[in-house]
Amino acid sequence: MNHLNSINNPKAELHIHLEGSLEPQMILDLAKRNNIQIKYSSLAEFAKAYQFNNLQEFLDLYYLGMSVLQTERDYFDLTYAYLTRAHQDNVTHSEMFFDPQAHLERGISLDIIMSGLWRAIVQAKADYGINASLIPCFLRHLSEDNALSVFDDLMNYRDKIIGIGLDSSELGNPPVKFKNLFNLARKEQLKLLAHAGEEGPVSYVWDALDILGVDRIDHGNAILSDHALIKRIATDKIALTMCPLSNRCLRVVPDLSKHQAIELLNHDVCVTINSDDPAYFGGYINQNYIELASALNLTDVEINKLTENSLTAKFI
Repeated sequence: MNHLNSINNPKAELHIHLEGSLEPQMILDLAKRNNIQIKYSSLAEFAKAYQFNNLQEFLDLYYLGMSVLQTERDYFDLTYAYLTRAHQDNVTHSEMFFDPQAHLERGISLDIIMSGLWRAIVQAKADYGINASLIPCFLRHLSEDNALSVFDDLMNYRDKIIGIGLDSSELGNPPVKFKNLFNLARKEQLKLLAHAGEEGPVSYVWDALDILGVDRIDHGNAILSDHALIKRIATDKIALTMCPLSNRCLRVVPDLSKHQAIELLNHDVCVTINSDDPAYFGGYINQNYIELASALNLTDVEINKLTENSLTAKFI
């Protein structure tokens, strides 16, 4: 059955890492523009590198890719390119993640980062009518002290961010590690999110809810094994921002026919579909819908529910 009409519904994207939309060609172009030597010199070499066995293998390439981002223009080009592509998939609203620590540790100032990202948001709104917001994510493999220091600096840009998130290596970095950070963000009336239950155990999802007090769970695949948690998330209307192609690429699921999204949807969980790091995982948001619909034989009713959920779950 052809679901293209339903898949092209207006939708929000709630789980997109801007650095993960950095296409290989743009990496090569920015490396040349900024006179940076990188490990790969052609698209063919990049293609060979895009085979991941786990989250860490992806993260290694992800951090290498972002090393080419140096100037305000680079951050503008990155963000504007993503918003242009999202508009083509009828995304009307995007809440975009970025990783300030990964740029700051390379000596890039927050002013350069925020100026470029914000200018692109304003330009894309003018050109396409698309609404976009920023959510800085903190790298869980780094210390909470580092996160607290960066958070303090980010408050100089409080009017340009709507929440905070938690990403990077999940295993061995439980939510409790960042309890003080999330308490501070709550006092600033920021929305709270955390990647949980992607590679980590279901206990990390409980902790994200009970210790961090998150408003949304990013990924959340693991909750299917815990009926009490499913009921809690459904009752409290905690949305999940799930990412099918990412899950397949990183072996979170063996293939999309085993993806948890629709079973959770059938348990009244507010499941949303997103692209995560589309340049690395084989597709932007509509491609995630297309391949999930094919693998799980989704109905138009189910697709409509997923797109409606995305608009319901957005913060702004």
